[in-house]
Amino acid sequence: MTHLTVPYDTANTALLVVDPYNDFISEGGKIWSRIQAVAEANNCVQHMAQILEAARAVKMPVFFAMHHRYREGDYENWKFIAPIQRAAWHRKSFAFGTWGGEYRAEFVPAAGETVAQEHWCSSGFANTDLDNLLKRRGIQRVIVIGLIAHTCIEATVRFAAELGYDVTVVSDAVADYSDEMMRAALEINMPNYANAIINTDEVLSAISLAATAAVAAE
Repeated sequence: MTHLTVPYDTANTALLVVDPYNDFISEGGKIWSRIQAVAEANNCVQHMAQILEAARAVKMPVFFAMHHRYREGDYENWKFIAPIQRAAWHRKSFAFGTWGGEYRAEFVPAAGETVAQEHWCSSGFANTDLDNLLKRRGIQRVIVIGLIAHTCIEATVRFAAELGYDVTVVSDAVADYSDEMMRAALEINMPNYANAIINTDEVLSAISLAATAAVAAE
């Protein structure tokens, strides 16, 4: 794992929450059974909630990057469909207007928090307004949590790095379908793009220190 070397500045750092849908992280969700073992082993959902609460407490900007919710007719006129899109289409993942396509209760955006356009594949940035929304708030650094480590998290982290953001990934606030996939994402792939891969205790401490520094500077 890589470690945080530069303290956060609450003026230019945002928390980026990826895909906290019921279908992913709630009992009975269409995909929950596939990630349950990994998510429960590292307390992913509880850690996500702790980090979101901490960010809100210090008034750190919060952004949501949500996957496209299935709607009737999706992809019917597309010439090419990526395998991951085809799978979501067949499962009707995150179906619009259903419980599975709603935010898990702890992660419903609060007033003043920003929800980017839904991404159709994996990256929260590709073909959405996320980059524009972050830049308009002066955000240069993002702390990334959510689902799934080797798909939407990794793709979003890679794209963020390409766009020049400093990226932190919280290793126990993401989950995947298997330990092998988690290791590939966190130990092989994302260290090439994330400047820090740290755990929940470390990021909570860093957020607290950033808030203290901000008060001292006033």
